[in-house]
Amino acid sequence: MPDNYPGHYPATRMRRARARDFSRRLTRETQLTVDDLIYPVFVTEGEAVDVAAMPGVRRHTLDGLLREITDVAALGIPAVVLFPVIDPSKKTPDAAEAANPDGLVPQAIRAIKREFPELGVMTDVALDPYTSHGQDGVVDDDGYVLNDATIDILVRQTRAHAAAGADIVSPSDMMDGRIQAMRAALEADGHVNTVIMSYAAKFASSLYNPFREAVGSAANLGRADKRTYQVDPANTDEALREVALDLKEGADMVMVKPGMPYLDIIHRVKETFGVPTFAYHVSGEYAMLKAAIDNGWLDERAAVLECLGSFKRAGCDGVLTYFAKDAARWLAQAD
Repeated sequence: MPDNYPGHYPATRMRRARARDFSRRLTRETQLTVDDLIYPVFVTEGEAVDVAAMPGVRRHTLDGLLREITDVAALGIPAVVLFPVIDPSKKTPDAAEAANPDGLVPQAIRAIKREFPELGVMTDVALDPYTSHGQDGVVDDDGYVLNDATIDILVRQTRAHAAAGADIVSPSDMMDGRIQAMRAALEADGHVNTVIMSYAAKFASSLYNPFREAVGSAANLGRADKRTYQVDPANTDEALREVALDLKEGADMVMVKPGMPYLDIIHRVKETFGVPTFAYHVSGEYAMLKAAIDNGWLDERAAVLECLGSFKRAGCDGVLTYFAKDAARWLAQAD
């Protein structure tokens, strides 16, 4: 800033533009809208139940899913992402059910697309809901997740989802080279407009436990962890290398997960690559906010919209959040 810049008090009063609502609105740098929201939904082969660790979140049957999607569509939310809760009898070491073209997720995709053809449907390409050991891939005798064997089934899972009508396939496994293999398979099958949103920087976080309860993988995983394939939470340069590789292999969009503790990563990704960048406001973040809200320590609307706005400020083009329906209602009221 030049020495003669007229920026000293009282010529400059920063509070002037904050004094009234209209001027605060006119000078607001970051805007959150319903178009920024993606709603995660759990669909089950069993009975519909509430998720104890995530108040307000429910496992839906296929029929219940369509009722939930009716609300989502009415609110103008542009896309949902599906997470399956698989019958334990179908869980195997090699996650074969993940690639079943008539499995739970392909059924859900077809059902949604029949009723809501314009709604974006995104799927989680991952094996942990389907493995008897709870890991995101095929393991050897020592419990180590095998990279290339895992990619083989991820590709079959991708093909099943795309054939059912998924608009976005979103691999969350963090295997090396899986984007390249998935893109090649989609091209070969003629699904040239199927988008890949890669979990490009997914960290080995402690904030995923409520989600694991929701999809029924927590008991299978037990005391094991996923540190041999998810990014160390202490690393930022490594995360950017992961993003660069996924983009080179054919990812259209990238995601950082978790969200708020990793706003610095989001900012670096957007500043470095300038590509569509998303964050997952994960189950642990949701559970913490809900606990404070339910105890009366936080105002729900104010706290949630502030948190979601922070993703936009950091550089996100959109956010996966369990608060999407509530946020859409609040934003509509503000209009």
